[in-house]
Amino acid sequence: MTKYLIIGNGIAGTTAAENIRKQDNAGDLTIVTDEDLPFYYRIRLSDYISEEVTQDELVAKNDQWYKDHDINLKIRTRIIGAKPQEKSVITEDNQGLPYDRLLVATGSHSFIPPIKGSEKKGVFSLRSIQDARNISAYAKGVENIVLIGGGLLGLESGNALRKLGKKVMVVEFFPRLLPRQLDENGAQRLQEIMEKMGFSFRLGAKTEEITGDDVVDGVRLEGGEVLPAKMVIISAGVRPNMELAEPLGLEYDKGIKVDGRLQTNQPNIYAAGDVAEFRGMPYGIWPAAMEQGKIAGINMAGGDKIYEGTTMSNTLKVVGVDLASAGDIDAEDKFESRVVSNDKLYKKIVIDNDQIIGCIMLGDTKGFNKVTKAMSEKQNVAQIKDKILSEI
Repeated sequence: MTKYLIIGNGIAGTTAAENIRKQDNAGDLTIVTDEDLPFYYRIRLSDYISEEVTQDELVAKNDQWYKDHDINLKIRTRIIGAKPQEKSVITEDNQGLPYDRLLVATGSHSFIPPIKGSEKKGVFSLRSIQDARNISAYAKGVENIVLIGGGLLGLESGNALRKLGKKVMVVEFFPRLLPRQLDENGAQRLQEIMEKMGFSFRLGAKTEEITGDDVVDGVRLEGGEVLPAKMVIISAGVRPNMELAEPLGLEYDKGIKVDGRLQTNQPNIYAAGDVAEFRGMPYGIWPAAMEQGKIAGINMAGGDKIYEGTTMSNTLKVVGVDLASAGDIDAEDKFESRVVSNDKLYKKIVIDNDQIIGCIMLGDTKGFNKVTKAMSEKQNVAQIKDKILSEI
């Protein structure tokens, strides 16, 4: 009987487990996580902060699901080392967990830049349910909150706190919001929508220091302006959790390196999700983690599937506004493009050699799947490029 061990129960680890079970319903399958909940919707943590969902409603797979799939889930279990020659990993309480096939799906953690004062009480980042609990508890006695970083999860957590009646100021180093998903015009449109909601912004601004003795009382910007704040949330992106790479003897750079089968340089060890680097790239998006988890699971159980990469696309709601972007958004205006824009929406397709290579849809994402299909199939759109946006 094959022993399968998955470290991490996010979308990559859970999808891998599902696909292992489809191939092998008799193998011994264990998932280990250092968190205290089964698989939950990380992308809905902001709804938990705004009290729109309960913790129970965040959970995507309940205890019964693990029983039904004959999966041994070990929560509150941190892996701190490994003995690859013995095919086992070591838990914090010095237990050895054996494996025949291992999946490292340890995800990522919030990146905290070297900002003076970031260790003070009242400074948070949002990545896990425990982070969300801590933010909720601390926010109860606070009115002014500064959000450092205009990334997706950050804006969502800022919006959750705004819904609770807090005043939220966003400080973003880039001159525009969501630089990976939006060009200048799209970001300007989103900013206008958010300002109407009550957000304030300092864009193209660098944080010099989080002020206060032991507890936050403000944020000083490089030019000398001090923003009042009793709470600071840092949203400066994520970094892969690669603590197990060296103990397991795995090659890594930006993430743990994998081939098309999601296999590492070590036989019988695979990696998927935010921690994996494929062709020099760690993806860090939900669709890629899901696809990688599926392929890793199939291959661990004896299948033969090849991963070709995932189109960088995101469909989501940011502060309640529909947003989808994919491919090259052409923020530098190097390519041909078509744009439809008004008070409520901003749509753009980017064209190179009569093929769509990127798109942005803000305020209305209807037709996004049609556009991404045209992108992945490299369709020639010469005859229809002037009509595409008006037709969808």
